[in-house]
Amino acid sequence: MWFDNAVIYQIYPLGLCGAPAENDGNPSHRILRLLDWVEHIKKTGADTVLLNPLFESDRHGYDTRDYTRTDCRLGTNEDLKEVCKAFHDAGLRVMLDGVFNHVGRGFWAFRDVQEKKWDSPYKDWFKISFDGNTGYNDGFWYEAWEGHYELVKLNLQHPDVVRHQFDAIRSWVEQFDIDGLRLDVAYCLSPDYLRQLRGFVNGLKPDFVLMGETLHGDYNRWMNDDMCHSVTNYECYKGLWSSFNSMNLFEIGHSLARQFGPENWTLYKDKHLLSFLDNHDVERIASILTNPEHLRPANGILFGMPGVPAVYYGSEWGMEGRKAQGDGALRPSVETPEWNGLTEFISRLAEARKSSRALCYGSYRNVVLTNRQIIFERAVDGERVLVAINADSVPYTAHFDAGCGQAEDLVTRKIHDFGGGSELPAYSVAYWKMER
Repeated sequence: MWFDNAVIYQIYPLGLCGAPAENDGNPSHRILRLLDWVEHIKKTGADTVLLNPLFESDRHGYDTRDYTRTDCRLGTNEDLKEVCKAFHDAGLRVMLDGVFNHVGRGFWAFRDVQEKKWDSPYKDWFKISFDGNTGYNDGFWYEAWEGHYELVKLNLQHPDVVRHQFDAIRSWVEQFDIDGLRLDVAYCLSPDYLRQLRGFVNGLKPDFVLMGETLHGDYNRWMNDDMCHSVTNYECYKGLWSSFNSMNLFEIGHSLARQFGPENWTLYKDKHLLSFLDNHDVERIASILTNPEHLRPANGILFGMPGVPAVYYGSEWGMEGRKAQGDGALRPSVETPEWNGLTEFISRLAEARKSSRALCYGSYRNVVLTNRQIIFERAVDGERVLVAINADSVPYTAHFDAGCGQAEDLVTRKIHDFGGGSELPAYSVAYWKMER
């Protein structure tokens, strides 16, 4: 399916477009700012845009008020339709953030329960006890997401709740022609719900993608033929930055081999997890790496490893952001995109990946692995690519059996000769496409 060889560009619209932190009810057409980003996104080599939540909410988008209306701080459904059309006209697919586990206290059905209590026809849409209370003093207790009572957990076993959400998804396809969904906290969604959702979207649009947010555990619990097509690879996210900070590339090398290696027992062979260096929930990669020279080799692994690479807006030019400064620091307002040497480098990595079946679909095998260097092989249908990374401040000469005499570097388009060893310059990235 198209997602398997995609390059994702992620945007948090409420942040990028400069929306107020609290929904003040004042309408604005801020979402149209994204029209100025279309060409930039294409130029980075991305072919898919992932938009974090943009429907009516109390504050940050994950506290939904209404699944059917674009957040008034961003604009109208017509504005969003215009933006999605501009992306599609540019050859970019569009994925939205589906927040189905919980809603905000401003959600219309919850407001009805607040008003009518046990007489509300929507009381069973939530997990409520009228014998308790919360700090909000509604006169009843309700289950919340991980104890955050501004996020009201929905009863996804109630057929009317499921029907309401599925109707919303159908309307998103009809209005905005979306191509897939990121499922927020997919690890909280039951297998039965995910199966229902997968069956529904299978009949909604050909190759409609479900990509679930997962953190730990066996990702096959949520990613299979009946549930999500893909999930977030948080295990390798951690390895992608800590391997460089500790100067121990064995960490990421072993994680990748454990997930995708040639042995029969490896976990996710032939599956396409979402790979990332940062996103709207974690510190920017430029802030977490102790050596800024590692930005290029870290991106080199990201685009060369198995999975679907995602770039979070601003990180392609080295934007910083620390979680200790609050979510706003991770989701800043940006008037116009920037372009520098790092951006140009990432665009070359994206184009190299898309030009190679081996980088999109190939197997994984470690060839050289040291504390400061990693070379791994991606291979499929007779095509082999060696991804070579040097994280050290000095050159390194690698000696190994390449199985051929020369290769083309897909990043620089230069010919590489394996005779006498392969020198890796300091902080370098190479994607060597091997001779047949």
